[in-house]
Amino acid sequence: MRKLKTTTKIDFATYIGVIIAFVVITVLMNGGMLTRSFSGMLVPICCSIVMAVSLNLTVGILGELSLGHAGFVSVGAFSGVIASQSLVNAVESEPVRLLIAIVVGAICAAIAGILIGIPVLRLRGDYLAIVTLAFGEIIKDLINCLIVGVDSKGLHVLFNAKGTLTVQDLNLKEGGSVIIKGAQGATGIKTISTFTAGFILVMVALIVVLNLTRSRSGRAIMALRDNRIAAESVGINVTKYKLMAFVTSAALAGAAGALYGLNYSSLVSSTFNFNMSIEILLMVVFGGLGNIWGSVIAAAAIKLLPEMLRALADYRMLIYAIILILVMIAINNPTIKGLLGKILPKKKGDEIDG
Repeated sequence: MRKLKTTTKIDFATYIGVIIAFVVITVLMNGGMLTRSFSGMLVPICCSIVMAVSLNLTVGILGELSLGHAGFVSVGAFSGVIASQSLVNAVESEPVRLLIAIVVGAICAAIAGILIGIPVLRLRGDYLAIVTLAFGEIIKDLINCLIVGVDSKGLHVLFNAKGTLTVQDLNLKEGGSVIIKGAQGATGIKTISTFTAGFILVMVALIVVLNLTRSRSGRAIMALRDNRIAAESVGINVTKYKLMAFVTSAALAGAAGALYGLNYSSLVSSTFNFNMSIEILLMVVFGGLGNIWGSVIAAAAIKLLPEMLRALADYRMLIYAIILILVMIAINNPTIKGLLGKILPKKKGDEIDG
């Protein structure tokens, strides 16, 4: 009988762990044993996991620092909301409408990833980080200029660059509705996101990222991260593989954004600011660069920790920050690193074996 590789075991353990967590939480939720606040956090936690896993593909696997991940999330969120709200009358089934919205969000974010990635991925290090940060801010401002409505004739879109247009300029027919009101964002959203949909999206993200990482393309991507000159010398197409990782990461972030956007009745672009990008990056670093299962655990922990500390009132965020600092110090402790090294495969061995 063929022995499974260590990486394969870790991948299966990740899948099984997520499935067990879903089953346990579902049972507790159906039994009324979860508080209302915790139940309300389930979808955002799933979205955060997908965002962290997708960013880990760029930062951990590809080795490029991106500070504009919230920009891709916002593209997916607002495009998903537009798709869902436009199909309210045409598609009665909420799960089908949610699926369409997630697919549309992923496609729009992937297109944005291609448009940004082609010129930007020529840069490296701090330069790439600055440009992606600028992209996130630009997307936020562009969304603030959008006025979108829908009626029997279809979508009506205005770009309010000068700030002189209003929703009245959409000239919607009777029965039409406004989806995005410029800087006011999207209002009156029919919330259709569910924990089950979040779980499925998490599984899809894990399957996509882990299979890509273990594939030939994944090994090429990691070769670029480890030594770009050596990778180019053996014929690896730098632009192709960097763009592959970047666009895949953007598409998954867009899908998470669509799910996130449809979990709230109103949505503004300021939600997807620099702080969100940093929070997602924190999840990646907290869980370990290149460790996909670590991103899953870190994303859930970082989203839950402030809620668990809510009873401490004014000291909540201070204690939250101190805990993060202590955990990062502990993770980088040589003794703890040695223990983790016995449990987990070494980084390079993990990548080559996969």
